[in-house]
Amino acid sequence: MWKEVLRGFKNFLMRGDVIVVAVGLVTALAFSTLIKAFTDFIINPIIARFQGGSAVGLGWQLGGPGNHATYLDIGQFISALIYFIIFMAVVYFLIVVPYKRVQARRGVTVFGEPAAIKTCPACLSDDLPAAAKKCRYCGTEQPPVASH
Repeated sequence: MWKEVLRGFKNFLMRGDVIVVAVGLVTALAFSTLIKAFTDFIINPIIARFQGGSAVGLGWQLGGPGNHATYLDIGQFISALIYFIIFMAVVYFLIVVPYKRVQARRGVTVFGEPAAIKTCPACLSDDLPAAAKKCRYCGTEQPPVASH
């Protein structure tokens, strides 16, 4: 029994998609470190400079002076937003786009456009496939979708 379980687990791990996802995750984590350093050591000082003077960063002190717990740090939020945008762009262009190309060569469409849908005029359900001839909920005949 254990032999079958281990064999099944090995087959699962050795599937091409799992390997691609694992490599993509490791790559994304490596880029995450680089992007974090970029935002911490380049973007944060630039944003903090906009505050001027001897301020801690771009933001406002809501409580007592020097209390970091009550400092509303807008600069850190802007930095986190920039980090997110850069990170997602790296993931998209270095992982998703090549993965789409590889899968397209295999004849598989991934991350494609969502399937066309239409709304039933009788019950107003809005998740019917465009090619549906009858509504799956009320059974009403569906008019054909005009092609553009």
